[in-house]
Amino acid sequence: MSISRSEKLASSLQSVLDSKLVSLSQHLHEITIVVRPQDLLDVAEALRDHPDLNFDTLIDLCGVDYSAHTHDSFAGEGRQNRRFAVVYHLLSVNLNHRVRVRVFADDNELPIVDSVMGIWPAANWFEREAFDLYGIVFFNHPDLRRILTDYGFIGNPFRKDFPLSGYVEMRYDADQKRVIYQPVTIEPREITPYVIREDFYGEGKKVD
Repeated sequence: MSISRSEKLASSLQSVLDSKLVSLSQHLHEITIVVRPQDLLDVAEALRDHPDLNFDTLIDLCGVDYSAHTHDSFAGEGRQNRRFAVVYHLLSVNLNHRVRVRVFADDNELPIVDSVMGIWPAANWFEREAFDLYGIVFFNHPDLRRILTDYGFIGNPFRKDFPLSGYVEMRYDADQKRVIYQPVTIEPREITPYVIREDFYGEGKKVD
């Protein structure tokens, strides 16, 4: 019996990565692997260089904030209540297959993972975005600066505990004749009430 392309790739990943593979899952013909942060660079090199894998292209990477609202099973095995992860999407142009790699940062207060720029230079601006928006530090990145937010911006706007209103607002000051920042003046409010209807709402009820 012949095996599918995804089954063949899954077998190659398990064989090549061996003990460095925390988990491997398949959903909708997509393969996701989880690796430990201390194994990230070794795994990345193997993914790029092994002839059965040959992932020569980094499509993108992004940060993820699982916060406290997500249970372990949602994020896959190996999360262990860690809050932040980095997800990499890889493509092998030569072998025409893809894989998703997830690595959880050990420290929830100061999430740090190694930079993969030395393996896939395309990671440069993606790692700066994840640093800016999630506060994830990429060790050994040569120029880790904010890329999307303003100079002096406080906080990381994609973290789930970042307020929707932000911390400051901007206005023109007529006395100073320039734009200034000040603490937000609007108060949080609930615009649309959150309503959960009972099961079978409106079905089989008699109208008088």
